[in-house]
Amino acid sequence: MQNDTSRLNLAVFGHESAHPAQVAHAFSGRIFENATSEIDCAIFVLNPNTGIDAETIAIWQSLDEFLIPRIVVVNDLENDAGDFDDAVMLANRILDQVATPFLVLHDEDGSPRALIGLADMNIIDYSTVPPTKKPSEPEHETLVQEFRDEYLELVTSMGEGAFAAGVLFPAIPLWIEKGIGVDIVKHYLLELEKQLPSRS
Repeated sequence: MQNDTSRLNLAVFGHESAHPAQVAHAFSGRIFENATSEIDCAIFVLNPNTGIDAETIAIWQSLDEFLIPRIVVVNDLENDAGDFDDAVMLANRILDQVATPFLVLHDEDGSPRALIGLADMNIIDYSTVPPTKKPSEPEHETLVQEFRDEYLELVTSMGEGAFAAGVLFPAIPLWIEKGIGVDIVKHYLLELEKQLPSRS
């Protein structure tokens, strides 16, 4: 697999129930034990079925001191009990206010199938290879309007560059085997990489 984010010192944190090693492998990161100022970006992996352990909370708080850019990814969504919205509420309560640029759309069997972008209201359908991007339907817009208003208000109040500055924390639904959310996380990482000074 091509290393798309080789220049980033990418740290991955999370309880083992959230499979942080799998996430680290997918995004060319490493499992870190502690917070350090050498980290370029940190991915925090949450399993909505198991919550957030005290060690992960402590590491998150330690990174506040360094203003490290952070992404929250919510894993294990393929299980019936896995719910992205619940994980986001938990992160908001225990870690910090997170932003949700995308929400999950489910298949008829209840499994995640697509993501809807709250900035442009486009749907990314991961049931096709490669994923298909299409405009949302009016019923989708009605369904997510409240979430969209909250997201746009948060992003506007934080200002441009807030993610790279370590003050805006996107929360992304992730199902690596199906590719759901993988492209979105990579987009954030590559945008961050562009801002790094050249390294020999």
